Amino acid sequence: MIPIKDENPTQIIPYVTFGLIFINLAVYIYQLTLDPRQEMYFVYHYGAVPALLTGQAQVNLQDTMIPWPLTLITSAFLHGGLFHLAGNMLYLWIFGNNIEDALGHVKFIVFYLVGGVLAGLAHVATNPASPLPMIGASGAIAAVLGAYLVLYPRANVVIMVFLFFIVQLVKVPAVVVLMVWFFLQIVGGGEGVAWMAHVGGFVAGMLLIHLFNPRPVVLR
Repeated sequence: MIPIKDENPTQIIPYVTFGLIFINLAVYIYQLTLDPRQEMYFVYHYGAVPALLTGQAQVNLQDTMIPWPLTLITSAFLHGGLFHLAGNMLYLWIFGNNIEDALGHVKFIVFYLVGGVLAGLAHVATNPASPLPMIGASGAIAAVLGAYLVLYPRANVVIMVFLFFIVQLVKVPAVVVLMVWFFLQIVGGGEGVAWMAHVGGFVAGMLLIHLFNPRPVVLR
């Protein structure tokens, strides 16, 4: 099941959604230019390392690129592979434009970044001693999905279904797509997957959206 598009019309051009996708793509292309040692260095300096954020690991401050708290933001623009990036950008493209439409450009970027930070903090809180860097836009996008569920509970999404050699486009309720995504984050949360960031971001988005005073939307 691959979501293709939703059916909610938007009134503004989603410049911020475009910009976020472009930045994520640009950073990933830059990562591809690095050799393995350079990429590891890059990820450890711009990824969010829980043990560093909680003070349970020591590091020479002269070796740091940015203050560690800022990695809760920069980590959301790094990805571990093409499929990791593609999946995140697909969901951002489909659902982000509607949240940007409801909030406006400025409030949407603030919402996205705050949602990503809260998602990262959820991961840090449940893995305070982890020395592994958390990377990926999944937490911030989870916040977008949580907000979408609140604002468009009756919307539909067109998905692509593969039946052997037949490709079928099917319209399903968006809530089904989002709940499947949410369920997969939980059951797929094995070692190395910051699943609590996904869950925390989703819940944060559902709660935060009310604080950002979205414009009235037509619920389907």
